[in-house]
Amino acid sequence: MTHTVSKTTNVEQLRNNLLNTYDQLRAGTIGMREAKEQANVAGKILASSKQQLEYNAMMKSGKPIPFFEV
Repeated sequence: MTHTVSKTTNVEQLRNNLLNTYDQLRAGTIGMREAKEQANVAGKILASSKQQLEYNAMMKSGKPIPFFEV
């Protein structure tokens, strides 16, 4: 099965992708293993984004993070 994948460039797209994964899992079009792996990767993306937010706060940079700019 071929999946069309678009680049995820912000947190809103990531959330929508995860909701799509959830819907696919419920519909039985993807398996639990694939859904778990997608959720795992999304968690790592969010964790690294959180670190970037914390770093910006610590440095008081106020620098925008494109991933959160929606």
